[in-house]
Amino acid sequence: MVYQFFSTVVEMSNRAQSSLPLYVQLSELLIREIMSGRLRDGERLPPEREMAVSLNTSVGTLRKALADLTEKGMLDRVQGSGNYIRAKGAAMSVYSMFRLELIEGGGLPTAEILSVERLEKPADFPRFGESAEGHRIRRLRKLNGKPAAVEEIWLDGSYARKLNAPDISESLYLYYRTKLDLWIARAEDSVGVDHVPFWAPDTFGLETGSPAGFIERISWSRDDTRAEYSRTWFDQSIARYFARLS
Repeated sequence: MVYQFFSTVVEMSNRAQSSLPLYVQLSELLIREIMSGRLRDGERLPPEREMAVSLNTSVGTLRKALADLTEKGMLDRVQGSGNYIRAKGAAMSVYSMFRLELIEGGGLPTAEILSVERLEKPADFPRFGESAEGHRIRRLRKLNGKPAAVEEIWLDGSYARKLNAPDISESLYLYYRTKLDLWIARAEDSVGVDHVPFWAPDTFGLETGSPAGFIERISWSRDDTRAEYSRTWFDQSIARYFARLS
């Protein structure tokens, strides 16, 4: 049943006090399950009341999530029949540019901030932005509650004088849009292998210095300015990098 892999995520989200509303988390999880193929085109979801009970959430919260999916064209709600998945090549999603998923597919991303500092940009970094300084954000990323990656994001210092860790949302790109009026329009990823950095927390599954999947990203704003540079080290026993073309 669909909700068998939702229940642990909903329980985890309730405990974690995520910055995203629960209905958004449910919608995002469904989108990622659809995009990964774990929920197939035309598949019928369980009845809403049954699904809400199994998810330990209210029918109202569930219906808000389903309404969001319907608006995005990923669900058909047929009166008297039920709710049917409509898989599509792309969908508007909070995590549409997050390219890690569980080995088995899908998984709801969450983030734990490790540190936020304004620092001089390292000399060996690729060029991005106009300021000599950047905001360095280090985070532990989880998928369905499993530690999957550590990431270091550098945002050009011209976009804000200071970033406060408590204000940063689960999705940095959502935070950029709503708080900094910065829209990330495109990104370029380079994928390879690197060693886990010294600052990775013990809760990350791989030891410092051990090999890990590695992603370097340059992100552009909608005025075609290089706004951000990031590095991500991921546990290949938990997560995989994906890119789907259509």
